[in-house]
Amino acid sequence: MSSYLGELAALGTSVCFAIGSTLFALAGRELGSLVVNRIRLVMATLLLVLAHWWLLGSFWPPQLTTEGGLWLALSGIIGLVIGDAFLFKALVLVGPRLPMLMMSLAPVFAALQAWLMFNEVLSLQQMAGILVTLAGIGWVVMDGNGNLNRPRHYGRGILFGLFGAIGQASGLVLAKNGLPDGFSAISANLVRMLAAAIALWSLTLLQRQFKSTITALIGHWKGLGLSMLASIFGPVVGVSLALFSIQHAPIGIASTLMALPPVLLLPVGYFVFKERFGWGAVAGTLLAMFGVGLLFLM
Repeated sequence: MSSYLGELAALGTSVCFAIGSTLFALAGRELGSLVVNRIRLVMATLLLVLAHWWLLGSFWPPQLTTEGGLWLALSGIIGLVIGDAFLFKALVLVGPRLPMLMMSLAPVFAALQAWLMFNEVLSLQQMAGILVTLAGIGWVVMDGNGNLNRPRHYGRGILFGLFGAIGQASGLVLAKNGLPDGFSAISANLVRMLAAAIALWSLTLLQRQFKSTITALIGHWKGLGLSMLASIFGPVVGVSLALFSIQHAPIGIASTLMALPPVLLLPVGYFVFKERFGWGAVAGTLLAMFGVGLLFLM
């Protein structure tokens, strides 16, 4: 069992992200996507500080190097600020299912970035996996049975989800450079989250939106509660498991197992968000997951 800890962590990541994205979508409809993105970084950072102290005996990783910290900070800003800003907007516009399906492209973008940046060669099977994944996602997006029930902002939701996937892929590629062997995933997550929180709230102050953000939170206990639960499942537990998985399993296999939320969210979209999609959407989602598997499972 211990030899599969990385793979099990990746499966746990998928479950946490499926739950977290649903809660973030509900919270975003209460508070707005920008407010939720700002508050969840603060919540997640505080929770990670406590978890780091409880599990590792310190509030900050003493073994963190300057170079590793810079890579992790940059990873957090690109993945958790820029990428998640697009993802959160998509979650509010069209619910969690379609944006998380777009996020299944993150392993594809990660492989392409590794090819461009690090000269990692793509095999014929991996190129076939990219094409199959794109075909599956295209099938879902163009699913004819869902035309009459598409959300009002369907196109924008798809586009923002795509940008979110690019941000997540870039963040993972950068995080890999700041994760030496033996470095705690919780420590790495704390560095990424704190850097993202500082960057986002600095931008909030520059935009003079600090007061309006706090005002939007006052009295909205439902939105705050949903944001807290979502922060636990997503940025704290989910991201920590994701970082642990890429340390203890091949990044391709880990990314494949972390790409399962669209499948898990099919019943959520149907029963919670009242989406009505045809069998084409189900088949396209499964085809996209098969493509992600082809991309990495050799």
